[in-house]
Amino acid sequence: MDQKLIALDLDGTTLNSESQLSSKTKEVLQKAQDAGHIVALVTGRPNRNSVNYYDELGLKTPMINFNGSLGHIPHHHWDKEYELTFNRKIAFDILHEKENLGIKIIAAEGKDLALADVPNNVLDGYFPTALKSTEVLNQMNLQRDPTSMMLLVDPNKKDNIVHQLESSFGDRITVGVWGGPNPILELSPRGINKTYGVRYLANYFNIDRQNVIAFGDEHNDAEMLTYAGWGVAMKNGTDKIRSLANDVTPLDNVHDGMAYYLEDYLNLA
Repeated sequence: MDQKLIALDLDGTTLNSESQLSSKTKEVLQKAQDAGHIVALVTGRPNRNSVNYYDELGLKTPMINFNGSLGHIPHHHWDKEYELTFNRKIAFDILHEKENLGIKIIAAEGKDLALADVPNNVLDGYFPTALKSTEVLNQMNLQRDPTSMMLLVDPNKKDNIVHQLESSFGDRITVGVWGGPNPILELSPRGINKTYGVRYLANYFNIDRQNVIAFGDEHNDAEMLTYAGWGVAMKNGTDKIRSLANDVTPLDNVHDGMAYYLEDYLNLA
């Protein structure tokens, strides 16, 4: 079998409902690496709360964070590392209009950047529950352009906020809307999504597109699954994602759906 680039979303895909890596998942991904395939995490998460999974899997490959905006090798200097950003003035403009728009929390992030305007306990690991003075999002602390921004918004004003952000900044950013119970908006550099990172890795490893297999479950996986030679949606994925994919796992992420599918697809058993 030709060498495959295996692009893995984390939440709802590689991780179970407890945000953990199961023993089955670790076993199969190790088998895939031993067979000569390339395993890469491609996640919307910041590097700060995904590198633990990278380390637990024992990966040495580049990791893609912020939905394609950051490509790097954790703990190592990689001369092909990249980080895409947008103008920090956008963050300040949104901060200024926060109350008028109906935004509750604003965070700005990058590889070595994690700022928020107020602490919270809504989403553990995504917004900080406590802030040092140097971690508060303001003009003094945000001295560089961010790679990503996350906004917790009033659910009744979400559609209007999206419209206002796209009207004001749509030529410079892409506004992503999270599924699930929490009304989260994610801002990234215009036109950048997970496909950017997967294509970058495919070119780096000289892997043909037809030999890319990607797994995902949510809206931010759509472009990656349609780009891949074989895009696989999780059983627990959204209706849209399952309709776009080449195939759907018989099992969900709680029951190691990705691991069992990959094991069968690559004949690793």
